[in-house]
Amino acid sequence: MTTTRDLMTPSPRCIGVNDSLRIAASVMADLDVGALPICGEDSKLKGMLTDRDIVVGAIALGMDPETTPASALAKGRPVTVDADDDIRVALDRMQENQVRRLPVIADCRLVGIVSQADIARSLSAATTGKTVESISR
Repeated sequence: MTTTRDLMTPSPRCIGVNDSLRIAASVMADLDVGALPICGEDSKLKGMLTDRDIVVGAIALGMDPETTPASALAKGRPVTVDADDDIRVALDRMQENQVRRLPVIADCRLVGIVSQADIARSLSAATTGKTVESISR
């Protein structure tokens, strides 16, 4: 069995709930990523923040990226997967929720992110294609 832990990118960088959107955008640029987990002071996952969230959900609506905290865009409970779940569980959650990146949890802590790119590097072209098609509907 291939677990989510086997494919995930480990130890993701978090953005703090009180960090500004400008800081988040800067971290994304430095890391060359399009999404960051939002973590609270307790180091627990509070949400996910994407570059699209910043542009469409904040800047386009006139929010100031210098003063708007990342937490302002953390909506609902994030969709996650357990690190020891079969990778098929992660694929199903990504498809059902149409998310390209899925936080991976172990012992109530964020331990990784599994992304479309992780899937493409590790699984068959057919599995990757089906996942990308379902996410992109």
